Amino acid sequence: MSNSTTIIERHPWEPFISPQSKLIFLGSFPPKKEKWSMDFYYPNKINDFWRIMGKIFHSNYNQFYNQDIGQFNKEGIKNFLKKNKIAVGDIGLEISRLRDNASDKFLEIIKPLDLVNLISSNTNCNIIVSTGQKASEIIAQITNTTIPKIGDYTIFQYSESRTIKIYRMPSTSRAYPLSIDKKVAQYKKLFKDCDFM
Repeated sequence: MSNSTTIIERHPWEPFISPQSKLIFLGSFPPKKEKWSMDFYYPNKINDFWRIMGKIFHSNYNQFYNQDIGQFNKEGIKNFLKKNKIAVGDIGLEISRLRDNASDKFLEIIKPLDLVNLISSNTNCNIIVSTGQKASEIIAQITNTTIPKIGDYTIFQYSESRTIKIYRMPSTSRAYPLSIDKKVAQYKKLFKDCDFM
């Protein structure tokens, strides 16, 4: 648990979601600011989330990455998300890094995202996708569901009339031992299963 010397970090951004969003990706928490190549979700240029999205939707790993300046195109990414009714966020609202890195293994969630309120406020968003082990664990705790196998989903019965699918996908961090092509295949299957393509 945290103590008086623990440094608490608060998430720098609100979830990027619109009333039309049908699916939300939830990671754990951004890396330290010196690792950012933009001030938006999945900002580390060696995280492959946006490359995976580029490959699936545009057949181009670098669709959202400007190699000349070594940065992601935040506005291009936001437009892509809005157009495709995709939302992004993180499960950690306030965290403590138990070690000086971005590893989920050493990340303590002090205060999680108010996921139930987010779902309540966005009635079209009935698919939650975790992009790592830590996010999967916290989502399962909040929703009182089991953690699905990677590539699979579990059901969260939010209300009598509303069923939410909670998917677990492989981490897009390069520290996760799976090739980017295999990650693309898994994420592409997710989008097909959810009728996004």
